[in-house]
Amino acid sequence: MWIGWIECDVLLGDVHSLKEKRSVVRPILAEIRRRFDVSAVEAGLHDQHRRTILGVGLVAADRSHLIEVLDAVERLVASRPEIELLSVRRRDLNSEDT
Repeated sequence: MWIGWIECDVLLGDVHSLKEKRSVVRPILAEIRRRFDVSAVEAGLHDQHRRTILGVGLVAADRSHLIEVLDAVERLVASRPEIELLSVRRRDLNSEDT
């Protein structure tokens, strides 16, 4: 079993309040969850209205599927015109790792 996650540091576009931030972030997270059947959350920078960390995690039977999904999530986030992807951190672990 493979466990993987990705953290995307994102700069939001024309956002001036935390309420506007939620209106941009929520649809992105919903689309990620719907398209890839993964767990997705706003994982950091909650008090900043122009930045956020999007965290996505999943469990897969094989590493190739895990990497394929994480790559697709990264492409989706990078393709959104209302945000700018600043950086990405990824990790994958095998359940047999000690």
